[in-house]
Amino acid sequence: MLFTFLLVVQAVIAFALVTVILMQRSEGGGLGMGGSPTGLMSARGAADFLTRATTILATLFVGMSVVLAVIAATQHRAATIDTSLAGQAAPSSSVPAPGQGGDALSGAAAAAASNAAVVPAAGNQSVPLAQ
Repeated sequence: MLFTFLLVVQAVIAFALVTVILMQRSEGGGLGMGGSPTGLMSARGAADFLTRATTILATLFVGMSVVLAVIAATQHRAATIDTSLAGQAAPSSSVPAPGQGGDALSGAAAAAASNAAVVPAAGNQSVPLAQ
């Protein structure tokens, strides 16, 4: 419940951060706010406010990311295992799994060598597909 709430707060912070960044005046004009030449809405006052807001929102965003990562790492939920496929047999593979008879590379090489030993009939000019 807390994780979900913090995730929503993180999304709101991200939206606000993107909005503040887009409102800043870039070299080409950007989406600057404009306004009266005095006070907060002057060009300099708006630039200072948006710069401070960007710094604060970016710090909050990084801090919330760290908090969410710590919470996600420390949450211990019981793993749910889907048993609906337990009765079905998996198809057998001719390539041994890693740890069974060597590593996967040597198993694949052995399987390729055994496939290369089979010579196709004279009339069959097809190339066998790679496994």
